[in-house]
Amino acid sequence: MWKIAFDNQLVNQEQLVVGQALLILQPEESGSMRGDMYVTGYAYPFVEPYILEQAFPALNELLIFSYGFTFEGELVPPMQDELWMIEAAWEEGIEPLLVLTPFSNGAFNNQLVKVLVENLEIQQRVIDNLLRTVEERGYSGVDIDFEYVLPENRIDYAEFVGRVREVMNANGYTVSVALAPKTSADQPGLLYEGMDYALLGANADHVFLMTYEWGYTYGPPMAVAPLNKVREVVEYALTEIPREKILMGIPNYAYDWTLPYERGITKARLIGNVEAVRIAAENGASIQFSGIAQSPYFTYMRDGFSHEVWFEDVRSIQAKLNLAREYELLGVGYWNLMRPFRANWLLLEK
Repeated sequence: MWKIAFDNQLVNQEQLVVGQALLILQPEESGSMRGDMYVTGYAYPFVEPYILEQAFPALNELLIFSYGFTFEGELVPPMQDELWMIEAAWEEGIEPLLVLTPFSNGAFNNQLVKVLVENLEIQQRVIDNLLRTVEERGYSGVDIDFEYVLPENRIDYAEFVGRVREVMNANGYTVSVALAPKTSADQPGLLYEGMDYALLGANADHVFLMTYEWGYTYGPPMAVAPLNKVREVVEYALTEIPREKILMGIPNYAYDWTLPYERGITKARLIGNVEAVRIAAENGASIQFSGIAQSPYFTYMRDGFSHEVWFEDVRSIQAKLNLAREYELLGVGYWNLMRPFRANWLLLEK
């Protein structure tokens, strides 16, 4: 019992929930499904060290979020010093990557991207600063995570990624790039039009498919990463990028919507997967499982309001890992490592 409680983080849960999935392992038994899959994940420097340590046995790589840059090409370091994460990663045999984002005032700024990719002088300054920072801080490479790239910057952006890779590879470092979840080359929308899968796949050592956020803060209640939707993205990506370069994204978070959902008004609350089960237990909810989405969900009442929660459990994680294995992808990557989910990491321990 103690092992079931520990592995599934049931310490603060007084009773099991109808429909709750548990990872049940004998002492010394491994639940690993990874095979030769590569595993990575994002984390901010303010992550609780004990939470990050829970993920370490599963990780090959740690994506440290994030460095920004100015319109002049100077790097902007994270608000909290990240050196402790770099050192902790190396101690565990995990490669730390510097994540570069076009953040301005806490949001992605495509005007920063536009100036960067259209101005070779500023671009070179960013690349020089990246190389110096990677060398000085002890990183093993760079992950480029740009979102809302303007359609007219599609080619220039891919070429920028290629230039970063050329310099980094020449100095013994790797470069990855995060890709919005497209299902076709001409998919409309600002999130997708600036992402050229073929060019970015060719110009990076590997890519990270952001296969999550179908269910999101301002959207209607649904699974964060429905397996049928994830499959569509993976199948399209395989038409443009070699499978041995593809990491499939997995969410380590959940959403709690207050009902009824009203577009433009309802804002879902961001929660953790372990927290979701605790909410179900506290409110006497029964957990359901969607066969199509391969994701768990439940509804409950609190203070006169109805709620709907979609989250991940060992069943949904197993389904996602099986999908990555089915298509023989390089591996999987997590957004993000900020919340506890021990059972998940036990499925991936090395």
